[in-house]
Amino acid sequence: MKTKITPFLLFNTEAEEAARFYVSVFNGKLLHVQRYPDNSPMPGAVMTATFEIFGMTMTALNWGQEAKYTESISFAIEPETQEEVDHFWNSLTANGGEEGPCGWLKDKYGVSWQVAPEVLIRYVNDPDPKKSSAVMQVMMKMKKIIIKDIEAAYQQA
Repeated sequence: MKTKITPFLLFNTEAEEAARFYVSVFNGKLLHVQRYPDNSPMPGAVMTATFEIFGMTMTALNWGQEAKYTESISFAIEPETQEEVDHFWNSLTANGGEEGPCGWLKDKYGVSWQVAPEVLIRYVNDPDPKKSSAVMQVMMKMKKIIIKDIEAAYQQA
């Protein structure tokens, strides 16, 4: 059996726009746009836009009503450099996105993301409680994660 999980993101009418946005942010690719059939309540309108980012297939679905996203589901990104952190953070918070604490944000569609650099994850999980605690304390004061500040806290602990 070929089993996989494909996340579906619901939109009122912005599925294709959102798919193209995510493809541009993550250098992904738009795989397929499917339209509602002529005998449907939304004839010719985009039904789904399937796209791929970082090797993961996702589908944006227009369901004709407002989608209400919460932080209970989010997508985590583990960039390796500050430039990547800045790119994802700035792109996802642009045009109506919202910054949150500790590397969390909501994009302009309300979808929650965690921009948590690989080094942050590694340091927070360090077996030395003094080092991991120092990193956590610095991270808790941040919105966008600043790698050099995380590294400094780790080195000074």
